[in-house]
Amino acid sequence: MNGFWDTLPRPFFVLAPLANVTDAAFRRIIAKYSRYGGRDIDYMKKPATIGVLGGPDVMFTEFISADGLIKGDWDAMLLDLKYTECERPIVAQFFTSTPYHMEQAAILAKELGFDGVDINMGCPDRSIERQKAGAMLMRDLERAKELIVAAKRGAGGLPVSVKTRIGYYKNEIERWLPALLVAKPAAISIHARTRKEMSKVDAHWDVMGRAVEIRNELKSETRIIGNGDVRGLDDAREKARTCNVDGVMIGRGVFGNPWFFSPEQGKMVSAEKKVVVMLEHASLFVELFSGKKNYETMKRHFKSYVNGFRGANILRAQLMTAKTHDEVRQIATDFMGKNF
Repeated sequence: MNGFWDTLPRPFFVLAPLANVTDAAFRRIIAKYSRYGGRDIDYMKKPATIGVLGGPDVMFTEFISADGLIKGDWDAMLLDLKYTECERPIVAQFFTSTPYHMEQAAILAKELGFDGVDINMGCPDRSIERQKAGAMLMRDLERAKELIVAAKRGAGGLPVSVKTRIGYYKNEIERWLPALLVAKPAAISIHARTRKEMSKVDAHWDVMGRAVEIRNELKSETRIIGNGDVRGLDDAREKARTCNVDGVMIGRGVFGNPWFFSPEQGKMVSAEKKVVVMLEHASLFVELFSGKKNYETMKRHFKSYVNGFRGANILRAQLMTAKTHDEVRQIATDFMGKNF
């Protein structure tokens, strides 16, 4: 009934969709260093399961405008929908407030070979909300349900999931979650904060426990995934155990840490290794997106990779002033030559 979601271990771990973070370059780096222990792999082929070391169990694309498909923004959409076999299972996430647009986006995801379709109902960005999409859908229950139904029509049997929050201004899980469950999505990922709270307060993981209770009371088969303030795999497992969620989604915890999902992630990663992988990540970004995406977005990753070691502050400051990949490579190479 729920597609690949029914085949996952419990608890399973999910790489969250994050705008300008979890693009194809980052997902490939995650696959290489969490799933395959840093081995060189052919990204275009799904590596043999023998030797797979860790997760994530599921990856999501960045969120993508379903309205863009209707407007003819094909080049931008297909760039954001780029993926490889080593990332499977891979879910395409879309946002819109128009059911027909969601149906068409789901058709595209099916044609492109994705393993699932996800609807963003939690993004707090004002530009998204002005389109009555993202978190604004928590204030329009009927439209939210219509979007799920439309996505199912277009997905042609692919499982349809939802990513959302516990409420808009306050905790509304008692009203919001049952409304979604009526439409029978395969999974619901819940960021354990309200839209108003953004990420300014601690995640309310106690609400995750109640979400599972509501699902069980309604005898729903939808998977419940908790999200927010996950510090490591051990923390994720403990949160899953305590709240009885089926899975845990991790977002900010993976910044600068492609080893997060590996069993080895608890061991110290050397400063040199962090810088080397940062450069590999940046080079892959250039290979995939040069001239198509702003290289400045990589600086968010630089800040995360270059942290917690001697000289990090100096290196980070230098990287923030770099304008090109060649400059970044030269700065990092000079730093390693002097310090490692």
